[in-house]
Amino acid sequence: MKKSILALPLCVAVTTLVYATDASFVNGPMRFMPIKGSAYEQTTSDPHILNTKPWVIPKGYSQHIVSDEKNLDIYPNQSDMNDMNTVNETGKRAGRYLYRTQEVRPGDGATTFTGGAVSITDLKTGKTKILAQRADWEALDGILWTPWQTLLFAEETIVSQLPDPDVPNAKSGLVYEVKFAKDDPTTVEEISVRPMLGSLSHEGIEVDHEGNIYVIDEDKKGSIYKFVPETYGDLSKGQLYALRVHKGAKTGMGEWVALDMSQVQIDARIAAQAVNATPFCRPEDIEKISGTLFVALTCEDATDANNTDGPGAVLAVKLWKNPKVQYFVQPGVNVPFEVKPTDTVKGVTGLRRPDNLAKGPDGKLWIVEDNDNSDIWVAVPDEDNDGYSDGVHLFASLKDKSAEGTGIYFGKDPYTLFVNVQHSETGNDKTMIITRKHQVNYPSSNE
Repeated sequence: MKKSILALPLCVAVTTLVYATDASFVNGPMRFMPIKGSAYEQTTSDPHILNTKPWVIPKGYSQHIVSDEKNLDIYPNQSDMNDMNTVNETGKRAGRYLYRTQEVRPGDGATTFTGGAVSITDLKTGKTKILAQRADWEALDGILWTPWQTLLFAEETIVSQLPDPDVPNAKSGLVYEVKFAKDDPTTVEEISVRPMLGSLSHEGIEVDHEGNIYVIDEDKKGSIYKFVPETYGDLSKGQLYALRVHKGAKTGMGEWVALDMSQVQIDARIAAQAVNATPFCRPEDIEKISGTLFVALTCEDATDANNTDGPGAVLAVKLWKNPKVQYFVQPGVNVPFEVKPTDTVKGVTGLRRPDNLAKGPDGKLWIVEDNDNSDIWVAVPDEDNDGYSDGVHLFASLKDKSAEGTGIYFGKDPYTLFVNVQHSETGNDKTMIITRKHQVNYPSSNE
């Protein structure tokens, strides 16, 4: 999720513009009229705006801070809190708590590195606290509740600087599993490292109804992985597979190829390369909707398999017995390329650097960019069976140019989404809601 500014294509497919500038409403619980464009002309440094209403949002919506550094400053010597993902507790008390990972790395600016942390916010009281923190945790990012009511989180680091004492030979990031005290999702009973899920630069984590776990490697030649446990709910034993598309292609029919499990726990990237797993450009977040696994590919160039400086794309992996791989959102096909404004060129709103994904309340795919004037897009399903989303629409855009929207998430309320703002120009990172409701019931961090 690191910020990177790269050259943009200057061509825009004329037919594509219909998708992003369509004047009709996008229907569903989050019904909205797409906004006119990215917040190029509304970019500001005004701290009052950036700390209260940093998003350009559709008419009829409001935005509200749930938690920021005023009520929990985990890293007081660093410029931001680095909230990454938000996930509600999915058991009997679903919707009560919000869980977040903090993506800090050694050398990020703190006088003493105190390690990554997982925080919890009580959505009833507005209070936030550290749930778990450890000095050897680096760049915590992906987070997921499992059907067996544990919490998974992972390290997004390509080269580990602080080895886990229980897995000292691991070269990259690891996945951890939190077991909570009985009937208390605010108290940690045990945290276990899960090296069988691979030593990788982790971000997105997903699970299917069989208990298989899907992870990615956020590398410019990163692969997509599937872990099959020997026993449902037990991630200590099992087999890790990597996705391999047939004939060396990026799309088409594929297969899950078993990896060397000894090598997986040291460097799963090497294990994947050994079986010619398909490389993609910086896979980041994963979202499963029905039987399809969607993957944000932040620097993918769908027209050039060897280019590691592309605008990005969203991949769809049909989780059939033999997986089928397609591009679902692709600049120049169903969404415009982005052209940034300069002194001589008018800015053109388009998709660049897709990063975080979320399943909307009615099954649409929500996409957040890791990009200047970070945008939130909504991709409707593919009804004409050509593999591509039938429409990609602009929902919101950040006025905070240096900031990044992350961790988009829908909980129990189908009219409200959660989204983090990190790397804010104000230094005050925050978790926000954007809602259709006229009255906001979530307490503010400032109340």
